[in-house]
Amino acid sequence: MTATYRMAFDGVLVIGAGLAGLIAALAAAPRRVLVLAAAPLGEGSASAWAQGGLAVALGVDDDPALHAADTLAAGAGLCDAEAVKILTSEGPDAVRRLAELGAPFDRDSTGGLVQSLEAAHSRPRVARVGGDGAGRAIMRAIFDAVEAAGHIEVRENARAVALLSDGEGRVGGALVRTSQGLVEIVAPATMLATGGLGGLYAVTTDPAAVRGEGLAIAALAGARILDPEFVQFHPTAIDIGADPAPLATEALRGEGAKLVNADGSAFMARYDPAAELAPRDIVARAIAIERKAGRGAFLDARDAVGAAFPDEFPLVFSACQSAGIDPRVQAIPVLPAAHYHMGGVATDSWGSTSLAGLFAAGECAGTGAHGANRLASNSLLEAAVFGRRAGLAAANLSSANTNPGRAEAPAELPAAELHVLRNAMSNGAGVARDADGLGRLLDRISAMDARHGRALPLVTARMVCEAALDRRESRGAHFRTDFPALAAVAVHTSLTLDLESARRQRAA
Repeated sequence: MTATYRMAFDGVLVIGAGLAGLIAALAAAPRRVLVLAAAPLGEGSASAWAQGGLAVALGVDDDPALHAADTLAAGAGLCDAEAVKILTSEGPDAVRRLAELGAPFDRDSTGGLVQSLEAAHSRPRVARVGGDGAGRAIMRAIFDAVEAAGHIEVRENARAVALLSDGEGRVGGALVRTSQGLVEIVAPATMLATGGLGGLYAVTTDPAAVRGEGLAIAALAGARILDPEFVQFHPTAIDIGADPAPLATEALRGEGAKLVNADGSAFMARYDPAAELAPRDIVARAIAIERKAGRGAFLDARDAVGAAFPDEFPLVFSACQSAGIDPRVQAIPVLPAAHYHMGGVATDSWGSTSLAGLFAAGECAGTGAHGANRLASNSLLEAAVFGRRAGLAAANLSSANTNPGRAEAPAELPAAELHVLRNAMSNGAGVARDADGLGRLLDRISAMDARHGRALPLVTARMVCEAALDRRESRGAHFRTDFPALAAVAVHTSLTLDLESARRQRAA
């Protein structure tokens, strides 16, 4: 199905209204910006759900080089060193800009930022808001700034389903589904800021509608995709049967909370010397093993936080209370959940993709800053740092495609089939993978393709599955039980699609 009409917008078209997209929109001033939000502003973005905060080197015993070293170590050989340097060196200014916009970071008696320790950080450097409310408070400040900005227009309930491009691959806008039907919006610069893909999994901490569709529309237009197999599972989603699963922030373990099994025995020291402060992938696998063995997994913060829970971690406390759990006196049942995608649409340090006219920022972008495993609380920081850079670059685009070709809307995947896909992804491409499980998953995706056509969730799920099948090693968040060893050389997955075939290549 094609669009009912075409409209021209002389400015930057931003697809997505999370932190990266709105920071980009603010940075593009005075260039006009049209932001497309798939849901009412603030409802469909994972940014507002972030609990931990922003990792930034501001302490007297810290500096960006130390932050960079920790980020590189977590990334397991696949971080882009220049992207990491940009992330960590520009981080302090990014946090200061957010504070100037009104983000109410927690402060000590001298006015300095309170900074917490999280897993795999060598220093306390996570700037928080209200204990565990960083994402929500930061986004509220950003919404106010966007509303006050005269150059930004936000269009809600507008979901991009395809990119518009010419015969040479130059992007010039998007095909957008609205309540009035399909509309082609032609723009000189188009930016994807659509978030991750957690909604492709049965258990996720992301909004259910966040299912990698930006990744799919970029791939179908011919953009290069980087490392789609690297999906980070947060170890401590709260196991109360909710969809999405509420999150028990990593800061709880930084404060001293312990992971215990059903009989109250701490188990993390058996898996890693750093115990509760081990990298997320190790903690997630340990919890998965304990649960599979029937021993259960619980986060015990009674001694570490106790009576202070309602004040120090109000979001976690509220989520627990909703299920009849009082974390002041009870351990919290936890399980791993799809939380963050390290891969994405490959970009340079200014958000430019392999397609002229197309930019990407935030979780849907593959900047290389996270490598194979994102360091805790680097996600909001990346959105702020690289979102601003992408906004500046898109606003300064000197040439544009002002007459792109038409686009067809992709097939829609029925809700019942999406449910089947989410369970299949958790079973086949979850915390631990093997060739048999990935092969069954690929067969399931192919069968859905045959029944329903190339729906966007299926495109992204196939890229994750095929890249995971190709990567015959265990690295970072990607763990193969049939290939548990780390390969001698760290190699990226680089993937491009066309309508007839998938061309995959390994790029150092």
